[in-house]
Amino acid sequence: MRPGEVRIIGGQWKRSKLSVPDLPGLRPTPDRVRETLFNWLGSELEGWVCVDVFAGTGVLGLECASRGAQTVHLFETQAKLVENMSRMVEKFHANQVRVKKGDGVSLLKGMPIASVDLVLIDPPFELDLWMSALSASVGPLKPGGLVYLESPKPWDNDALKDLGLEIYKTMKAGTVHAHLIVKNTS
Repeated sequence: MRPGEVRIIGGQWKRSKLSVPDLPGLRPTPDRVRETLFNWLGSELEGWVCVDVFAGTGVLGLECASRGAQTVHLFETQAKLVENMSRMVEKFHANQVRVKKGDGVSLLKGMPIASVDLVLIDPPFELDLWMSALSASVGPLKPGGLVYLESPKPWDNDALKDLGLEIYKTMKAGTVHAHLIVKNTS
């Protein structure tokens, strides 16, 4: 891969390249971490509704769409990234993907209750947005729904129990801690 590119690793758009604008703090999820995430989730996401709260390049959400997700929402505050993702959606004819400019946490809070299968949370590491995004995900998540959380530190069940969430799987790759979290069904 050339600098400024990231590739989709599975599904109908496997090996397709996405451009990565040179912006401070933009940190696309590495291939190895995405491969692990989608091994955890399974290769097919048929019928799923997915929300990428801090979409950035859109690679996590487009990976979901590539693997059959019914609807994917990509939320992003930076206009340049929104334009870039919109071009990728058009290039792939990804009619199931909706790109929206705005604050991802606020947009997530506005989603219908129990309507989402997977929430992807990978905010800029220099901002402390993990807990607000986790809190916002609880309402829209279906019982048994999943949250993917990427952070520079490990999370544990004590930090999540008041939200009705619990750790399902974790991994560490370099300085990144990846977590798959499940919403309790009770």
